[in-house]
Amino acid sequence: MRVITGSARGRTLETLRGDDVRPTTDKVKEAVFSMIQFEIEGRDFIDVFAGSGQMGIEALSRGARSATFLDRSRRAIGCIERNLKVTNLQPFATVIAADSVQYLRSTDRKFDVAFLDPPYNLGILQEIMPIIAQNMRKTGVIICESALNDKILQKYYKFTLDRERTYGKIKVSTYRHEDFLT
Repeated sequence: MRVITGSARGRTLETLRGDDVRPTTDKVKEAVFSMIQFEIEGRDFIDVFAGSGQMGIEALSRGARSATFLDRSRRAIGCIERNLKVTNLQPFATVIAADSVQYLRSTDRKFDVAFLDPPYNLGILQEIMPIIAQNMRKTGVIICESALNDKILQKYYKFTLDRERTYGKIKVSTYRHEDFLT
């Protein structure tokens, strides 16, 4: 896995191994960043269920002001920290080892771009979407990666489904504030 473009372009990132991890494919990563290419620079990004941190690192490489990496796995946190070091992006990163729901309920931070890639088919998106929606700036975008058959609603808080794309067995959904739908 490599950083696609920007200041860390071409840097190889460490990936987590095991049956309990499923890194975002390069095809999906490219599609996501193509969708939001003009919404990254100078923005605050959060990578929820961050795993190796590749999505937040890609955002930082493309000029995001900051990236918050959120994962409860100590193994994932170590991987994210090593990947930030190899890309020299640590000064712009906050790495948090915590349960995503608990952290998002307790923080007053607001984000411009959120990427969520929870374990598939466990109903986690249904639980976390209303919470992350309240941690977003009105001009922000929420991107969810899920299985095709994962049930997600059309609207959470004031964020409404804007686009949905499929890539094989993966679905990518983007949500925008109802005041900023195009």
